Amino acid sequence: MSEQTTYGPLHGGADPEPIRFLDEAGAYAPSATAAEFADELSAVGIDDFKQWYRDMVSTRAFDTECTHLQRQGQLALWVPSVGQEGCQVGLGRAAEAQDHIFPAYREHAVALIRGVGFLQIAAQFRGLTHGGWDVTDPAHGNFHLYTLVLGAQTQHATGNALGQLLDAKRRAGDTSMDAGEPGTATGEATMVFYGDGTSSQGDANEAMIFAASYQTPEVFVVQNNGWAISVPVARQSRTPLYRRALGFGLRSVQIDGNDPLAAYAVGRRFLREARTGGGPGYIEALTYRVGAHTTADDPTRYRPAGELEAWQQRDPIARFEAHLRTLGIDDAFFEEAREEAEREAKRVRDGILSLPAPQPGSMFDHVYSEPHPRIDEQREWFERYESSFSEGSAE
Repeated sequence: MSEQTTYGPLHGGADPEPIRFLDEAGAYAPSATAAEFADELSAVGIDDFKQWYRDMVSTRAFDTECTHLQRQGQLALWVPSVGQEGCQVGLGRAAEAQDHIFPAYREHAVALIRGVGFLQIAAQFRGLTHGGWDVTDPAHGNFHLYTLVLGAQTQHATGNALGQLLDAKRRAGDTSMDAGEPGTATGEATMVFYGDGTSSQGDANEAMIFAASYQTPEVFVVQNNGWAISVPVARQSRTPLYRRALGFGLRSVQIDGNDPLAAYAVGRRFLREARTGGGPGYIEALTYRVGAHTTADDPTRYRPAGELEAWQQRDPIARFEAHLRTLGIDDAFFEEAREEAEREAKRVRDGILSLPAPQPGSMFDHVYSEPHPRIDEQREWFERYESSFSEGSAE
């Protein structure tokens, strides 16, 4: 980061305008705050934009199918991401292959981009796997497992980023860990996603303390979607959330989270700074949870009238489509993209319903990385218990 670059308000002044390249109608109208990030978009072409659009509509079609499946009793729970596709696609596309990503549990578009199939995500919510995918498989793009204990992923991410830092130091023969020393170039970074509700938890704040103290190569992404289940952001914080990170010593900005161009440009810059020794960054993406927090939630009980409709006018997919049309992309592409997304969603739906049930004993297989006597004892008890139901059993 250059010495001239500044982030956030100076000396308690007014908050800068959120970074934005597209206005709410999809016209290219950068905010004044976007100027220093504009060059990050110079290498992005029409074909890239088309893929971003496919990512967004594919995720929404899949999301819709999974909501229907949960209502039909085929999934135990579903966590919608409708309305947040722009932020996720921009940031997902900004990461490089060697970077690690720690999600919360609604980053479906990022999972898709990193190579995790929709069927693997759905299998987790159907209760058929321990996590959904093998994180160590290179095909899954260093995309870590969904976190149902929200906040835990922030510490997992900071631990991973600290490992990246220590590995880089070891390669360079550097054993110093002095307080206040500058960051170390690592060539790889870690990005962690969480929401405005999680930002109030101790885990997230402790993770930022460690990240700032050790200058880890890390980017915190807070998708501020307005509501922590039924608690509005205004109840959680009397200042914009990005200001919290400034207090920990992280470079921090607010972006328009429904603008994929802003998400990509800032994400790309912050990740590069992290990889090259610039230390951790924090992005507050202003977006909106159009659907329920999960399918166990009823947002009509707490959201004020008119709020949902106002945000639906800022739909990231419609907004990005409008921008692509100004670039000369015609109806045929959009129709083909939507049809392809629907076909894939139906294919995944059929696949979900045909997935085999796991063997009950598999619950013991991955508790520890090595054999453990307590697990062996529990497995043996369970086998005896199960066998007691077999016909003719003497037990």
